Amino acid sequence: MRMEGKQTMKSITFAGNIINDIIKIIPYWPEKGMLVKVKELKRAVGGSVCNTAIDLKTLDPTLEVKALGKVGEDDSGEFVTRFMKERDVDCSFVGKVPSLPTSFTDVMTVETTGERTFFNMHGADSALVPEDVDPASLGCDIFHLGYLLLLDGLDAEDAEYGTKAARLLANVRSAGIKTSLDLVSEQSERFARIVRPSLKHCDYVVVNEVEASRATGVDASDMRGMCEALLDLGVREMAVIHRPESSAAITSAGEYVELGSLQLPDGWIRGSVGAGDAFCAGMLYSIMKGMSPEDGMRLASCSAACNLAVPDSVSGAKSYAETVALDSRFPRRA
Repeated sequence: MRMEGKQTMKSITFAGNIINDIIKIIPYWPEKGMLVKVKELKRAVGGSVCNTAIDLKTLDPTLEVKALGKVGEDDSGEFVTRFMKERDVDCSFVGKVPSLPTSFTDVMTVETTGERTFFNMHGADSALVPEDVDPASLGCDIFHLGYLLLLDGLDAEDAEYGTKAARLLANVRSAGIKTSLDLVSEQSERFARIVRPSLKHCDYVVVNEVEASRATGVDASDMRGMCEALLDLGVREMAVIHRPESSAAITSAGEYVELGSLQLPDGWIRGSVGAGDAFCAGMLYSIMKGMSPEDGMRLASCSAACNLAVPDSVSGAKSYAETVALDSRFPRRA
C-alpha cells in the first residue's frame, strides 16, 4: 500500500452518535416468544464517534482526533468519555445533557456467526443540533458525521436545506473543511428522505450496500450502479461501498475499482459490531494520506478484519503496521 504524495491532513473531527454498547453473546437467535441464554456480557463503547475515532487513533497515534457529540450526566456518559480520553481522543467538544440518558445499544451477537441485532435508545444523541457546532472552532481537515437516521435533532426537517444535518454539513464545508458521512442500516420508509439532502454537502461517503441501496434506490447487488448514483446525488469526491464479500469505490474523476474481501479462517470472526466503522476509519486514513482508492480499500478491509476478531467494537483495532500485515497473511476473494 503506497502513500501517494505529500499530504497535509493531520486532524479529523468525528461528530454524531456516542453510545454505550451492552454486548450480549447468544448461541442462536430464538423464535418469537422463546428464551435464549446469554452466554457472555460485555460493556463497551459504540456508535460512530467512539468506534471510528478510536480505530483511527490506533492506526496512527500522530493524528489529531476529536470527538463531538452529546452524553447524559450519568455513569454511561462518564464511561464512554473516559474510555475515549484514555485512548488520546480529544473530547473537548463532547457536551452533557442533564435531561437525557447517554444513548445505549443492546447488541445481541450470535456466537457461531458473529451476526448481530441492535436495540438502541437514542438518548442524548437526539439533542445534537447544528447550533452545537461552530465550524470556525473545529480546526480540522475532515469532519465526519455518523450516523444519520439515529440523530433525531439532525434528522429533523429544515426548510432551506431539507434536513438539519444537511445544514450542518453545508456550514462546515463553507469553513473550508472536507466533509464525510456514514449512515445506519435502518429498515424504514424515511431513509432516502433523510439521507439525500446531506449527500450534496459531502466530499466523501462510506456506507454498506444496504444503506447505499436504500439511499439511491439502486439494487444492492449493483455496486457500480450504487456508487455512480451516490455521485449523481451530490457526493463531491468519492463514494465507497462495503459488503462482507467485497468493496467498491468511485471518484469524481470517474475512476471505479472493486476489491474482494480477505478470506478469513474458520473461527476468526467473533463479532461484527463496529466492523463498518473500522472499514470507514481505514478509508478516512487513506484519504488523509493521499492513498489510491484501491489501496484505501485494502487498508480498510484489513481494519475491518481486525475488528471481526473480537466481540466488541474497538478492542480489535491495531497499529497501521499490524493492520496491513493481514493483506499478505490472508488471500482475497476473487
